[in-house]
Amino acid sequence: MANQTFTTHPWQVRETSLDSESLGVAESVFALANGYVGFRGTLDEGQPSASRGLFLAGVYEYHPLSYPEGGYGHPEHGQIMIGVADGTVIRLLVDGVALDVREAAEGQHERVLDLRDGTVRREFEWRTPSGARMRLVSTRLVSLSHRSATAIRYEVQAVDQPVQVAIRSELTVNGTPPPVDNSDPRVDQALRRPFEPCLRGSHEAGGHLVHRTRGSGTCVAAAVEHELVLPEGADVRTTDSADQIATSVAAELPPGGTVGFVKYVSHAWSREDPAADLRDQVAAGLEGARQLGWEGLLAEQRRVLDDFWETADVEIDGDPKLQQALRFDLFQLLQASACVNAAPVGAKGLTGYGYSGHTFWDIDGFLIPSMSLLRPQDAARLLRWRSSGLPQARERAQVLGLEGASFPWRTIDGGEASAYWPASTAAAHINADVARGFTFWADATGGNLEDVGGLGVLVETARVWARMLHHDHAGRCHLYGMTGPDEYTGVVDDNVFTNLMAARNLHWAADACDGDPAAAQRLQVTTAELGLWREAADSMYIPYDEVLGVHQANEGFTTYREWDFEDRQDAYPVQDHAHYAKIYRRQVIKQADLELALWWCSEAFTPEETARNVDYYEARTVRDSSLSAAAQAVVCARTGHLDLALAYLREAALVDLRDLQQDSDQGLHLASLAGAWLALVCGMGGLQIEGRVPQLAPRLPARLGRIAFRFQWRGHRLGVETTAEGTVIRLLDELPATTRLETEIVVSIDGKDYKVASGQPAVAPLCSPDPLLPTPTQPVGRAPDGM
Repeated sequence: MANQTFTTHPWQVRETSLDSESLGVAESVFALANGYVGFRGTLDEGQPSASRGLFLAGVYEYHPLSYPEGGYGHPEHGQIMIGVADGTVIRLLVDGVALDVREAAEGQHERVLDLRDGTVRREFEWRTPSGARMRLVSTRLVSLSHRSATAIRYEVQAVDQPVQVAIRSELTVNGTPPPVDNSDPRVDQALRRPFEPCLRGSHEAGGHLVHRTRGSGTCVAAAVEHELVLPEGADVRTTDSADQIATSVAAELPPGGTVGFVKYVSHAWSREDPAADLRDQVAAGLEGARQLGWEGLLAEQRRVLDDFWETADVEIDGDPKLQQALRFDLFQLLQASACVNAAPVGAKGLTGYGYSGHTFWDIDGFLIPSMSLLRPQDAARLLRWRSSGLPQARERAQVLGLEGASFPWRTIDGGEASAYWPASTAAAHINADVARGFTFWADATGGNLEDVGGLGVLVETARVWARMLHHDHAGRCHLYGMTGPDEYTGVVDDNVFTNLMAARNLHWAADACDGDPAAAQRLQVTTAELGLWREAADSMYIPYDEVLGVHQANEGFTTYREWDFEDRQDAYPVQDHAHYAKIYRRQVIKQADLELALWWCSEAFTPEETARNVDYYEARTVRDSSLSAAAQAVVCARTGHLDLALAYLREAALVDLRDLQQDSDQGLHLASLAGAWLALVCGMGGLQIEGRVPQLAPRLPARLGRIAFRFQWRGHRLGVETTAEGTVIRLLDELPATTRLETEIVVSIDGKDYKVASGQPAVAPLCSPDPLLPTPTQPVGRAPDGM
């Protein structure tokens, strides 16, 4: 685990010194993005660094996939997010010596991520080899309102002696190849220099570069301009080459003298538009940023964030670290989605190369529901990207010998990119997870599914489930050869999570068709087909162990051999210490599987069944995945184990600030960050949103004095505040009248309906039911990190 520590502050993440062993974690934590463009939090001078990169959502390159044996239906090529033209590097020399924080004498270094301003500010004071004291102040910004614009304000001051300063500000292509962990030389060949030049040009203080990827055919343009603040006699010049624009500044500084600039960069990409059009597009984006200026961009950034926090803020009394972490998490969700357009959000967003930049089911399952309740317009754009992949999903279903649409397990371009079918193609629950994202958004916003392409997705995923079902002699429906969310129990029959989600998918599709018969007719849905979907959903087999009184995660799971947790306490992650041939048929769970079903499909379980299932599966779940803690937090809260729920919530929220999975250097865990907010809202708040009435069941752990959170519901902003005295729900400043569906709303709190209107809050007593069973235990050594 990295040694990186950040000071605790309710609105800031502050680093007060550099730790060479945790540079990668800091680069992820201090990454800035807006869902369209993003860059890692590297030092201005570029080195030292763990992994540099500036990314555009949807920009990737293909590479060969190697298989030890051929097989029908295997993806033919992999996809990987690649770094585009990087404008973050600014090299500084003082009296001919390059700045290197590893060698700078008496250096005082600090970086601050401000969650209200949306900036990262860096301050560094040091002495040069000649004894001069220098001060560097750099502030970075990725605009949350102007999707192509990034800016850096850079200032160098000679504190106590005259010095000669040289600054080289770069925009570089092909300078940050993605890390390759593959011995196939064809992969390195494809990715080492993925871009070939198309156009370039420069002038005194900037220029442009346009390149195209060799494999995916993606054209990327970038333009840079410097707004200079120079002392008298300073020299400025710009040079260009095929892969670089470099603006150099040389100046003599007296004691107290300063030199610097604001560096504006604009990016754009397309797979259809010609290079000249993209050049003109980035030029226009650059001019827009320059017209606003640095202060204008800052003001716009603050305006966006003020509005976001008005809707999304969380307040926690009694746990300052959790307070900071949840705001950091929410800020990262905004950074991942604010300006996303015609592209997916990867599991790491634009904060690192982890998972090759691919999107997975956890974005549909955690990020889209979160944003549906926080910024539904962002969720809608993500859903439109998903629905745009229907043609490829239909093609994939045909390859698999199925009807309907089968969505990819991991992808950037919409096609399947996973070479390991037991944990991808067999994990067909992705189809129901995608469908759930659409229905969640529709329930939360009251929006029309057709506005985001949702009906087609629901219909085609229902068709693929109907084709995969097996019917036994008793009329029950089964799903065979599936892998659920738990990747330690693969290719099994009747995984409970998958079966329940498939049944829901079938019902969602049927109900949506009933609600829009004209659209259903266009999709050639017949009355007979609707009847088959409903009949199959109602006949779905759900395994249950009558002897133990618990549901089996899949058929026969409770008869598998128990895992020896006592003698294998140091053997984690399990997948790194045992072969899957052994893992697959043992009672060891990588991530919440049946417990996730207890949350997402809660209506399928009685309170007694839920309590027994939590008790059983807690003792077998090792949480070798960051996805697990949030789900466990929710079900533990709902079964009355509030201290344990809080511990899981803290683990999910702090996963990156504390590098709990020991891989935050590869990028942030977006699903865990979204899951942490959902764990608070759906766990401690008990929020469920199916139907026209939001349901709440607030709970307050003894350790906390107060919990307050906010969310959007069908055109209204709601605030929920829980203390020991009870829960108050307020209608906050309303959204524009065109988006509101009612002037007052009904909210259910612990089963009782309350009306909430402007100036008329609902007040309910705090309910604290006793848990039905004692607090469950975890595998030896695997208690949550948030304890």
